[in-house]
Amino acid sequence: MDFTPHWKDSNSDLLVQAILTLDSAEEVYRLLDDLCTINEIKAMAQRIKVAQLLFIDTTYNEVAHETGASTATISRVKRCLNYGADGYKKVLIKMQKEQENET
Repeated sequence: MDFTPHWKDSNSDLLVQAILTLDSAEEVYRLLDDLCTINEIKAMAQRIKVAQLLFIDTTYNEVAHETGASTATISRVKRCLNYGADGYKKVLIKMQKEQENET
């Protein structure tokens, strides 16, 4: 593994391994339902939507209107897109390719 986050420990290793075992959307939904509160899930879902919109150069105002995210959240996601660990970018590119293959 080339990337090591500062928060990595044995518990986060266990979480990552658990996620990697999942084979379907239903399994992901089931794990998230057990693992997170509804608010935590909604916050993560909002952030990925913000990232998706920013990735396609949507303006902050449009992102805020469409997602209900605060400017602080939008700014943080934008900072991660530009200077982060490339987690958002990798996922968004993969999702974009999958969508193109479906059409």
